Amino acid sequence: MTLKEPQQIAPQRYGAIRLILRLGVIFGIVLLAKLGMDALSAKVTQLESDSAKGAMIGLIILVLIGYALMLAIPFLPGVEIGIAVLLIQGASAAPYVYLATLTGLSLAFLFGQFVPLDRLSRFCADLYMFRVCALLHTIMTTPLDQRLTTLNDRLPRWLAPVLINYRYVTLGALINLPGNIALGGGGGIMMAAGLSRLFRTQHTIIAIAIFTLPVPLAVWIMGTDILR
Repeated sequence: MTLKEPQQIAPQRYGAIRLILRLGVIFGIVLLAKLGMDALSAKVTQLESDSAKGAMIGLIILVLIGYALMLAIPFLPGVEIGIAVLLIQGASAAPYVYLATLTGLSLAFLFGQFVPLDRLSRFCADLYMFRVCALLHTIMTTPLDQRLTTLNDRLPRWLAPVLINYRYVTLGALINLPGNIALGGGGGIMMAAGLSRLFRTQHTIIAIAIFTLPVPLAVWIMGTDILR
């Protein structure tokens, strides 16, 4: 009897410690994202105050790197930073904002595409997110064609061909959808696309490059008045 008691207690205690550690990681990520967003907003304000004198190239590069990183994080309104840079720096900044946007969304997708799903599943299990674990297990164990068939069966008949056969177009439409912050923003949508394993890496990056081009291209050609 005395030999069984440690076996019954140890998993519970270990599980509680794992839960606390996982929650600590999530809290740390959220805190860092908040601090990063505040710092980036401050840099944009500094960029605006120096715009009359001509902002330093280093500050612009720093803002664009921060913008790309913030854009890659789900549920952060990073796109507003890109628009602010366009409004402050004008049409000449459009190519650089475009490259930063492409980089940020690609980073989010690549993280979802290549993160080990078994480790992610264990992380979710420690947080008692068992439905997410089941979904990740299905993705890991089901071939692509069967996953597409299952998705086709669950969608309305009129909608399934559009979302499946033209899923790259659908993805592009979602990242340009106003108010997509409710879906996780551009970073959250791209990360979910990567986790689904329904999208090929090369095709997805090409799709991002195409569907994020119109606004920067329009600003580059016609100026920032179209944003006002």
